[in-house]
Amino acid sequence: MAPSAKKRLVTSFNNLAPELQEAVKAAYPLGYTDYMMRIDKPNGDFFFAVPFETEEISYLVKIDVKIDDMSGEEEDKDYYDDDLKGADELANDDSDDEPADDHGDYDM
Repeated sequence: MAPSAKKRLVTSFNNLAPELQEAVKAAYPLGYTDYMMRIDKPNGDFFFAVPFETEEISYLVKIDVKIDDMSGEEEDKDYYDDDLKGADELANDDSDDEPADDHGDYDM
């Protein structure tokens, strides 16, 4: 009797049973980053996956990865807004604070 080969299966992490999800997490306690493989599909699409083995099945588990595809110009729009709200009010604030002592807390 020849040994049977393991069944090979590609599936999404979210489609695994909860106990298998926990087993995958336990197999990669420091995260998936160093173990992920990019899998290119014939149509030009791709996905990232990590290998995971059980006694019966050899899995490639798809891991959702967010890819930063924003151009630098679009990034700048998110972080740099020329209209700083409240800046004029702060500049014109005539509070009753005492003027700063030029010598700090040092005795001269």
